[in-house]
Amino acid sequence: MHSPFFQQYKNELNHFIDEALKEDIGSGDHSGRSCITETATSSAKLLVKEEGILAGMELAEILFHRYDPNLIFHPYAKDGAALKKGAIAFEVNGNTQSILATERLVLNSMQRMSGIASLTHTLSRKIAHTHCQLLDTRKTTPNFRYPEKWAVQIGGGTNHRMGLFDALMIKDNHVDFCGGMTQALQKTEQYLESLPQSLEVVVEARNLDEINAILPFPWVSRILLDNFNAKELVTALELIDNKVPSEASGNITENNLVEMAETGVNYISMGALTYSSKPIDLSLKAVLT
Repeated sequence: MHSPFFQQYKNELNHFIDEALKEDIGSGDHSGRSCITETATSSAKLLVKEEGILAGMELAEILFHRYDPNLIFHPYAKDGAALKKGAIAFEVNGNTQSILATERLVLNSMQRMSGIASLTHTLSRKIAHTHCQLLDTRKTTPNFRYPEKWAVQIGGGTNHRMGLFDALMIKDNHVDFCGGMTQALQKTEQYLESLPQSLEVVVEARNLDEINAILPFPWVSRILLDNFNAKELVTALELIDNKVPSEASGNITENNLVEMAETGVNYISMGALTYSSKPIDLSLKAVLT
């Protein structure tokens, strides 16, 4: 049974796997072919070399089977598990050439995803005593966005919009290009009326005047308070008065995260979840008999 994330983004993740395999293997794995016979079979285990939150197990199994459906995957842990150094996450058995050809892509994906999940888990736990939810952003690695946002979910975070296509975010440049907040939202309202489907609309505010300009538009899904410090955030939330959900973003770090969450803001978005996380050290090792 696949996870809800994979079921929702199955086509996009399958596309990622296909393109990633083509990028790495190309016309064939000459290293593996050079010294391993076509019929050779082996086993390999994924060794955890650093403590962290495991992510990418489901993706690894799908990836192995996409390349070679006859590979047998034995998971010893689940996505989201907290693993100690020295743990074995899975074992894979089957054609040796197939294991070697897919090794690097599995490791690259899981190391990166586990790093994101680990950082997200750490930061989410810091604000677990509040009602604030931790969001990711679009600050992701090109062509690796879906695994990265999957890892955020595994780590206990919440996904922001996936891209430009599934929600609107009216930001500072939109406002400035339109000549002001009211003009930008009036045009946005006209555009929304022309769409066959409804979409969430997040609007970024830089100051109290912009918040006041946003509040008369009841279809705004969330007000994003950009680069507000904790004191300014409290004032802004008093002005919003729970009329619309709120989000804080910009200059939020592990050091001030708790202070910001304790203001009562509904969401905090951090690009650092995906672009500043440190990959977890994992290694695929041959099982010798």
